[in-house]
Amino acid sequence: MKKLPIHQYLPHASELVYGCMGLGGSWNKDPLTQKDFMQAHQVIEHVLDSQINFFDHADIYQFGKAEQVFGKVLKENPSLRENMIIQSKCGIRFEDKSGPARYDLSGEWICESTNNILARLNTEYLDVLVLHRPDPLMDPEEIAQAFADLKASGKVKYFGLSNMHISQAAYLAQAIEQPLIVNQLELSLTNLNWLEEGVFAGNPDGSHVNFTSGTLEYARRNDMQIQSWGSLSQGLFSGKDISKEPIGIQRTAEYIKTLADVYNTSPESIVLAWLLRHPSAVQPVIGSTNIQRISACKQALAIKLTREQWYQIYILARGAKLP
Repeated sequence: MKKLPIHQYLPHASELVYGCMGLGGSWNKDPLTQKDFMQAHQVIEHVLDSQINFFDHADIYQFGKAEQVFGKVLKENPSLRENMIIQSKCGIRFEDKSGPARYDLSGEWICESTNNILARLNTEYLDVLVLHRPDPLMDPEEIAQAFADLKASGKVKYFGLSNMHISQAAYLAQAIEQPLIVNQLELSLTNLNWLEEGVFAGNPDGSHVNFTSGTLEYARRNDMQIQSWGSLSQGLFSGKDISKEPIGIQRTAEYIKTLADVYNTSPESIVLAWLLRHPSAVQPVIGSTNIQRISACKQALAIKLTREQWYQIYILARGAKLP
């Protein structure tokens, strides 16, 4: 198994993360059904059988139903917990009687959210609690106290971030006693700004890039695991109908299919192998509830693309030659 930054804290963490957003039915407040439970049970069992032990949640997924159905599986099969690393995120609030849809990283909300997450998941602790989005009103000292309380109570082992750039990560880290072990960012073939900000260094043609330079390097220097959400680009390169997509998407998908044939593997595994090839030691999050696609994703761990293959995918996906 490849050594990842997160292995300093969680030595047995799998190289892939299973994202649980697709569990629990639809994005509505309808009650969970037996079908939802059966799907969750089947998916969780298959993920574990695939040697993926890292499960990623967020308190907002399916309005909390993703955690609820996962917790129902754990309640009926409590022995599964000891083989799992469970991560969940908090900090996004929907519109309610108190105010508009907003971000909330107040200490009070972090602690309340964690208690609710644990109740829904039917577990006594989280392996990792992640702050879901940067809150303009976040107070590092207040967050530090919340983290200290959650750590001391045994409710959370480790802490992390999501969607935060280098300055935000450093701003929080200077106040928080515990290490911030994760930063989950959108990295994919359809969101290339994490690469573009590097290749356009010092080039005014890169003024369109919306990514903060140094974020990936800061994570590596500080033993912070980069996790990638949106890793598979919603299936654009692994079977989705792309007949109406731009020619660049179609050419990228065609080349990925060619490589899949070369390596005798799946297109999903090539897409993930492209992320895994980056020296930031990315830990991709996959979210399919399709058993066959989960198995296809696992094949990525056996593939190392050549430099030339990696660049060919990158150039096709960006739709232009390098500057």
